[in-house]
Amino acid sequence: MGVLLTAALIIAGTAVGVGAEHRHPMAAVALARRLMLIILYFAVPFVIFFNLAHAHISIDNGVGLLLALLTTVLVGTFAWFVSSRVLKLSRAQTGAVMVASIVGNTTYLGYPLTVALLGHDNLPTGVLYDVLVGGPALMLGAFGIGAAFGDRAGEGLRQRSKAFLTRNPPLYAAILGLLAPSALAPTALVDASQILAVAVLPVGFFAVGATLAEGAEHGDLPFPPPINAPVALGVVSRIALAPALLMLLAAPLIDLPSAYRLMSAMPTGLNAMIVSHAYGLDSRTVAEVITWSTAIVVVVALISLLL
Repeated sequence: MGVLLTAALIIAGTAVGVGAEHRHPMAAVALARRLMLIILYFAVPFVIFFNLAHAHISIDNGVGLLLALLTTVLVGTFAWFVSSRVLKLSRAQTGAVMVASIVGNTTYLGYPLTVALLGHDNLPTGVLYDVLVGGPALMLGAFGIGAAFGDRAGEGLRQRSKAFLTRNPPLYAAILGLLAPSALAPTALVDASQILAVAVLPVGFFAVGATLAEGAEHGDLPFPPPINAPVALGVVSRIALAPALLMLLAAPLIDLPSAYRLMSAMPTGLNAMIVSHAYGLDSRTVAEVITWSTAIVVVVALISLLL
């Protein structure tokens, strides 16, 4: 049921975004950008703070988490090399492919898929991966890439460093969440934050749909979007290279938890769109990778449930 509900929310949000852009092009795109900022500065920090403050993090699976972090670095480096050296993409598009490659949808899609495919007992392990791997990948990796490659991040190291520090509220929410005592995260607020995490899903995909439709309206982007070289690179890096590399690194060392394998194969997350809008990366490339990687993972998950 969780997978079906998630798929329905994704389809509905994207469809509404596409429809709104066709009826009110300028207003829909402007609303999408405002919604991304609201999610960045309010929704995401709220979810991160209360879930981290409430969590009891074990180090039993520490080796797997370290290997997953190493995998994130290697995948991002691979995406940078192919984008900039092989495909000769612009800085904004290179940054977009890198962000799309390392930011996985480990929360909004990862949680329901973990429960549906692996069972409730595996959810705590999935949450651990989401917090300690997905969190740094977003707050340090993606925001750092945005500050380094974005068109709206300023010029030079000083301006880009300032952009990283001033447009990264999830980082400060995570620091406060790790330092805060669990008493500051009552169950009611934790439950509210998890409801908010689900509610953000259709809102975020509204922005994805509006961004894709905007390109189609201008004749720049057919809908559904084509799978060109940058999109293919982002999709393959996110849902194929990342899990394969993690399992390869873990094979001689540990018995990798099944939740780690599943989480590492999640599609590009909506937070990639948030970073793209905040720093001026190529939002169309990010939206395309989100669309195709999500469609592939959801279809595979639905097939797995039916078999």
